[in-house]
Amino acid sequence: MITTTATDIQNNFGKYLKAVQEGNEIIILKKGKEVARLISKDTGISFLTDSLTGILKKDYNEKDIRAERIAEKYENID
Repeated sequence: MITTTATDIQNNFGKYLKAVQEGNEIIILKKGKEVARLISKDTGISFLTDSLTGILKKDYNEKDIRAERIAEKYENID
């Protein structure tokens, strides 16, 4: 895992793209806070598949999940 700033990503994108192709994960910081992660396509697909499989195996209440998403959506509006 590599941590870098948004400015450094802009200035050295090719270097970081190569690192991702080699299997590294890049954490991008802006003003000291994590704002993004750069991962390979295969890693992303694997992560999403594993997450979805985990969700589908559990019992869940669709109404609660929908209410939670709506609350999160409006929580960030200021």
